[in-house]
Amino acid sequence: MFFTGDASTRKRVDLGGRSSKESDRQVLLEQARLDRKRRLVLRQKTSAAIKIQKCFRGMKDLKIARTEVREEFHVTYGDRGEKADWHCFGPDSEFLRQLLFFFTANNISDVTLLVEACRLLLQYLQQSGNVVTLFAGLDYPLKRSLVDLRVKKLAYACLQAIFHNRRYRALSSGSGKLDLPACKRREHRCKQSPVVKFLTQIVAVENISCKKKKGIESKQDVKSPELRVSASALEHVLISLVSHVGQQPCHCSNADPRWSFSLQILSIPFLWHHLPFFKEGLGRYYIHQMANFLPSHAGVLPDDILQEYPGHACLLGNLLEVAGVVLSDSSSTYHTAIDFLTVSTFLLEVLPSVDSSPVQKPVDDELTMDDEVLSPDLQKQISSSIDSRLLQHLVNALLKATCPTGYSDKTWPSNIEVEAISAVCTFLHVTFCTLPHELIMTLLAYRTELLPALWNYIKRCHENQRWPFYSKLTAHIPGDTPGWLLPLAVFCPLYKHMLKFVDTEEFYEQETPVKIKDIPSLVIIIKQALWQLLWTINGHVSSQKSSRSLPDDKKLSVELINRKARVAMSELLSQLQDWNSRRQFMSADDFHLQEARSETFVSQALLGNTRASDLLKQAPFLVPFTSRVEIFTSELVASRQRSGAHPGLTRLTFKIRRTQVLEDAFEQLSTLSEDDLRGPIRISFVNEFGVEEPGVDGGGIFKDFMENIIQAAFDVQFGLFKETPDHLLYPNPGSALVHEQHLQFFHFLGTLLGKAMYEGILVDIPFATFFLSKLKEKSNFLHDLPSLDPELYRHLLFLKHYKGDVSELELYFVAVNNEYGDQTEEELIPGGKDLRVTKDNAIAFIHLVANYRLNYQIRTQSLHFLRGFQQLVQKEWIEMFNEHEIQLFISGSLESMNVDDLRSNTQYTGGYHHEHQVIQMFWEVLQSFSLEYQKKFLKFVTGCSRGPLLGFKYLEPKFCIQRAAPLDVTQEYLDRLPTSATCMNLLKLPPYQSKDQMRTKLIYSISADAGFDLS
Repeated sequence: MFFTGDASTRKRVDLGGRSSKESDRQVLLEQARLDRKRRLVLRQKTSAAIKIQKCFRGMKDLKIARTEVREEFHVTYGDRGEKADWHCFGPDSEFLRQLLFFFTANNISDVTLLVEACRLLLQYLQQSGNVVTLFAGLDYPLKRSLVDLRVKKLAYACLQAIFHNRRYRALSSGSGKLDLPACKRREHRCKQSPVVKFLTQIVAVENISCKKKKGIESKQDVKSPELRVSASALEHVLISLVSHVGQQPCHCSNADPRWSFSLQILSIPFLWHHLPFFKEGLGRYYIHQMANFLPSHAGVLPDDILQEYPGHACLLGNLLEVAGVVLSDSSSTYHTAIDFLTVSTFLLEVLPSVDSSPVQKPVDDELTMDDEVLSPDLQKQISSSIDSRLLQHLVNALLKATCPTGYSDKTWPSNIEVEAISAVCTFLHVTFCTLPHELIMTLLAYRTELLPALWNYIKRCHENQRWPFYSKLTAHIPGDTPGWLLPLAVFCPLYKHMLKFVDTEEFYEQETPVKIKDIPSLVIIIKQALWQLLWTINGHVSSQKSSRSLPDDKKLSVELINRKARVAMSELLSQLQDWNSRRQFMSADDFHLQEARSETFVSQALLGNTRASDLLKQAPFLVPFTSRVEIFTSELVASRQRSGAHPGLTRLTFKIRRTQVLEDAFEQLSTLSEDDLRGPIRISFVNEFGVEEPGVDGGGIFKDFMENIIQAAFDVQFGLFKETPDHLLYPNPGSALVHEQHLQFFHFLGTLLGKAMYEGILVDIPFATFFLSKLKEKSNFLHDLPSLDPELYRHLLFLKHYKGDVSELELYFVAVNNEYGDQTEEELIPGGKDLRVTKDNAIAFIHLVANYRLNYQIRTQSLHFLRGFQQLVQKEWIEMFNEHEIQLFISGSLESMNVDDLRSNTQYTGGYHHEHQVIQMFWEVLQSFSLEYQKKFLKFVTGCSRGPLLGFKYLEPKFCIQRAAPLDVTQEYLDRLPTSATCMNLLKLPPYQSKDQMRTKLIYSISADAGFDLS
């Protein structure tokens, strides 16, 4: 306990000792536990052995019993059932009892007997059709339980036989190919029988969930190259049994939706890959039934088997896949198409958006773990099912029953036509919101007559000045929604998409799909619609709600339809304006709204967050060009004021050698920040002798600098830009071979052009239209190619309309580049060098070539140019103008300078006035100058060879002519040359005595290129 000074450790001794009995007790307990465990295992083994023996003996006895019954069956009815007849299906016959007892799906002999039984059943249905009498005899109520059980087992045996023998041709037989529609017409008489109801309820509920799982697990089986060429008799029997609805009229609505066989069996993933010959039987007869159940009974949709295979998505995939087969049948009616549209629209509406190429979502993506993600295989099935066959037959089924043959513009659409247009527009709107729509739009535009039909409908409604109400199929859309909204929401994106790919001949000569004479009417319709959406309605949200029972109805909300319609109509209007710019077919003023011409509209647009600003942002081409220029100019002035662009602030000053303008400017200005670029910049020129030129930069020297450097930088000799055959500039695809820092130069040149527009300086640089579209971040298409390479465009059109064998032309999906003697090939698509151009892919090849030349080749240069440009000019500013208007902003009008406009906006000082003799002489001399000398004079007095875009009224400060001599003028003053102060737009003009003297002195001054040495 206490330290005693002894460092040694004392041994502890337990005086109590340890009992040996305790150790023996533990061993005994453990031994007992092990004995109990051994006895338990022995009992389990014994019990398992008894069960196995019992099961084995039972299976053995059952096998023996089945063998005995099978032998007895063969003796009675023949080895292949050849002795059987229709009476064998009766309740007192041993035929079905014995067959269903010994039937094994793996036994080919049993399957053969089942096929023969099914053949007999089909023959009876074809000739008589009274299936109740066949199975129950004359006293069905008393024998109902027995009959229902046999029918259930027969159907289940058919399913087993088909599934286990799906890879073999043994099930196919010529005897199975019967007149199925005739069978169905007779079987329709007993469609309400309890037998069939029992089948559709019990078989669907008990067997289909198993088939769903097998459908997912055996998805790889369907990729086997072995495909059967005909349906088996077993499949025909199942089709006859489950397709109880028959032909129209149908009473499927009397069935309980919860037991809907159609919804259950069609929700099996990839059903038609397992039962390919059920398409003709199941598809047509259950579309109508589903149309009755959905959407009012949305709760009957089957439960999801897996998260990646939701029931409604599997149902939609199978429905879309079978619809092409159903609608291609000549017996399909208008009502079948309407039923298909009703069901597919509802299912598409609740489907999550499908990507064209599903990729793995990043962890930080907006999707959460609860979001619904479809299987890639299921996405592919849904997307690929809406093909040209389906769309073509769908449109044909609708149009042949709705389109009048000899209508006039005053013909009012019939009720059936309104129903068809409403249904197809609703379906397509939801489809565009859900699935990748590029290919779908292409197929609709080129493979169907939907666009002309939609335009005829829209045109007639417009001519009648009234639009019909939506049909019952679009009852979820509130009644106060404009009747033109849904048709225009589908027509405009389709027509816009088609205009991307038509060539000039198709648009101007063939006039497809809208005739040139009808385009003014279309423009009026779009203008009126946009005005109502952006001004009158202005985002009004109706208080009425959709009656859909499922929560996800956003795709058919009026707000979404409004938004997509606004975007499509605005883009279509812009495209039509571009086509009108190429070859005018209507006045440019017809694109503008009369209401947007007022000063009040301009002032409201400048305020922001107003209806005018929304209209300007979303549909700028409804506003006249002059109003947009005024708004743009005001935005620039406000931006310059915010940046402190006034004389009181310190300015950045740079010395630039006139002999090395571009090099010095690139070295000194390329490192400026965005704020510095927005502020004022002073330039001091150094002449070729190294002497700094006199003159204070009040803005005029900078304008002169901007014009000189832009002319030097955009010169084709410098190598950054090339010329089209029309001498229009575009980035040189081979600029990297000319300048190592070519991308930095493109960024700098974009900044220079942006600075020129920001300061309102016009520069004489003509750009190609397809390059100006890059400032709007737009892509170019085939009809833009003539401005770049008209010869290539002609060759592509020749290929497009080539009547012979395209493959004989030996073309491949590659583009040949020849830059500075270095010839290279680049694939247009992966593996393109081995892919030959054929008739089927020629159109794709043509547009890929156009895309490569107009977009891909200059993509890097254009991107860097755009980054520099957007440092000073905001994207929303430039979005207000099309490419032709942007060129006007850059270079001004190509027309001759308006001397009268300049004269009417000129001020005088120093003793001059507008009636002074010298002033009269001056205007006469200036009027007599050629356009070249007039532009030189304008540059001499303002620093820029182009006048303001909207006229000299907007020149700041006003052009002024000052007397450059005292009142008692001497010969010394008369011998002087005119001088100018470009920062003040001031001309210092001596009082010359004659026109010849004034002409000589003016021409000398404006042609001397002496910089500011004459100041």
